Amino acid sequence: MKAIRVEQAGGSFRLVDEKPGEPSRGQVRIKVQACGVCHSDSMTKDGSFPGIEYPRSPGHEVAGVIDALGQDVADWKTGDRVGVGWHGGHCSRCDRCRRGDFITCRNLKVPGISYDGGYAEYMIAPVEAVARIPDGLRAEEAAPLMCAGVTTFNALRNSGAKPGDLVAIQGIGGLGHLGVQFAAKFGFDVVAIGRGAERQPLALKLGARRYIDSGAQNVSAELSKDGGAAVILATAPDGKAMGGLVDGLGVGGRLIVVGASTEPFAVNSVQLLLTRRGIVGWPSGTSKDSEDALEFAVKTGVRAMIETSPLARAPEAYERMMTGKVRFRAVLTN
Repeated sequence: MKAIRVEQAGGSFRLVDEKPGEPSRGQVRIKVQACGVCHSDSMTKDGSFPGIEYPRSPGHEVAGVIDALGQDVADWKTGDRVGVGWHGGHCSRCDRCRRGDFITCRNLKVPGISYDGGYAEYMIAPVEAVARIPDGLRAEEAAPLMCAGVTTFNALRNSGAKPGDLVAIQGIGGLGHLGVQFAAKFGFDVVAIGRGAERQPLALKLGARRYIDSGAQNVSAELSKDGGAAVILATAPDGKAMGGLVDGLGVGGRLIVVGASTEPFAVNSVQLLLTRRGIVGWPSGTSKDSEDALEFAVKTGVRAMIETSPLARAPEAYERMMTGKVRFRAVLTN
């Protein structure tokens, strides 16, 4: 098979030829048809995720078909259409797993970090990481929903917002353009927040009632005119921008952060205390959550806007993603 490898932290992508591995007990081998290129893949390339070992193939937005089964794999067969996302397996032993909170497993496995991911023609994954892909989604459509999709879907459906509530989506990028669609399909009153007037037509087309240009308008003041948001989903990895959103929350409102950034942002206690506001993060979802997101997308027409590239052009696709030139998700295909 062909695979893209990173040989060491900070190394370049390298296309290699090697023999596919065999699945062990409780594992499946997947013939990869498509793999999304996610910003978190930079942790594999740069070596910023603790404990990562090299060489390693990135990729945690995988869609394909089961090619081989290891021992003791029930309920699956070769030819099944499957995906694997950020949740790449859990230990079932730690205190979090024992409470059923598998996505926060202390020993969580992540494809492309804990083991080789989907920048390859074949990959092997634990069976508990595998999600069924429904008919009605092509592989290249399903792949970005395995991370960007399930993250925004899961954060919104667990946000506490009710149909009709004002929900704002900050960022109209790889995560945000899916967040707007899911929020609209959930029946929320959706406000999209982006930088630049040129994003307004797309935001409205995706389902937003209103668009706020953060480069020309005071976002918090604009949201406050409508009584404040029940939820603001922060998808853009911009700490300073996230901090400026808090005053746009209504009473009991929540800022839910899904855009990963190491940049701190300032919030004072008064901003939270007087109106019971809160700030939380949301970490993707399990394989079953992914199945829910995929099924919902099929039924409601939610789709990622993608650019596809063959596996051999992974370095170019990754660079376009990192520099923000992709509209809106890059997907590698085999």
